[in-house]
Amino acid sequence: MNDLLAPVGLLLAAAITPGPNNLVILRAAGRHGARGAAAAIAGIVLGGLALFVAIAAGAGAMLAGHATLRLMLAAAGAAYMAWLGLRLLGGGASGSVEAALPAGLPGLFGFQFLNPKGWAMVLTVVAAWPAARLSDYLPLAVLFTVIPLACLLLWSLAGRLLAAHLARPRFRRGADAAMGLLLLASAALLLVDF
Repeated sequence: MNDLLAPVGLLLAAAITPGPNNLVILRAAGRHGARGAAAAIAGIVLGGLALFVAIAAGAGAMLAGHATLRLMLAAAGAAYMAWLGLRLLGGGASGSVEAALPAGLPGLFGFQFLNPKGWAMVLTVVAAWPAARLSDYLPLAVLFTVIPLACLLLWSLAGRLLAAHLARPRFRRGADAAMGLLLLASAALLLVDF
């Protein structure tokens, strides 16, 4: 159970913090309600799981046999997550949602393979989880499904309410600071637990 604490923290921090996926869900839920965001949520969760499986299938055996490489990848991923956290703490919020962001299940499924936050998260978690077989990643596959789904549902359900509050600069700064601290704590926990 202790082995799952760092991936849970990292996944939770990455899935709940503002980013392109969450802002797409916020926008979709704000415009069409929670049911209107369902296809987008499905695309994000399934695309993230597909990215996880692709990375785990290709990198798992190699990383299991190379502790130094695992440590380097985990450190790089944790550093990236810490950088994101510091950016949020420093007021460099994730930016506004552009109209060109993908929508719907197919668009958001494919977008997961282009999302740098997703790549950093998956590479970091896979690097920190030594596995000899693909089946050793099953606990992480469950986490990569349940945690993003729960977080996206939360963003969806709170979409209209959050959209109104996040428009206010003071509230936005407070929310960014809280998410930044959560990212920093998760990055530190990942390295301590390694």
